[in-house]
Amino acid sequence: MERARACGVCPRMEGRTRAIGEGNGPLDARILFVAEAPGRLGADRTGVPLTGDQTGRTFGRLLAAAGIERSRVFVTNAVLCNPRRPDGRNDRPTAAEVRACSAHLRGTIDLLGPAWVVSLGRAALEALRLIEAHDRVLARDVSVPVDWYGRQLVPLYHPGPRALARRPFEQQAADYRALAALLGGA
Repeated sequence: MERARACGVCPRMEGRTRAIGEGNGPLDARILFVAEAPGRLGADRTGVPLTGDQTGRTFGRLLAAAGIERSRVFVTNAVLCNPRRPDGRNDRPTAAEVRACSAHLRGTIDLLGPAWVVSLGRAALEALRLIEAHDRVLARDVSVPVDWYGRQLVPLYHPGPRALARRPFEQQAADYRALAALLGGA
């Protein structure tokens, strides 16, 4: 974690919060959720992924709909800092930024050793491909587990507003309930 907090590889991320720490979840979590990047109104302010903004509230509602306790999962991002556009709005991380954070993501997975890794959105799913190849495509393989890096990988849609326009809340809630069934009611 200290290495990630001290990272200065990406110039665009200078001065941003590194959303990694005790607030991410327990180190013995069976489930690791990987999202895209901290949001400027969420984790960039709170230091905890998927908290403090609308996306975080939606994520909480989705977990609750499936009976999954947030306190029992670990949540991180493919990129640990908030990428922003020149006007201050959130931006997607570049391929170089995702590659730069790949070692941090691999280290998190190796440290935790979760039985399940759940990618939230296409960007997270692609970031996991840098750690170990997989053939998953979000639109085709949502909620379908696959053996990956010594554990199970399950792609889900991101809980943010853009993804909710493509896959509405009720559909995503069904995806989370399917995940809970896979986990055996974790």
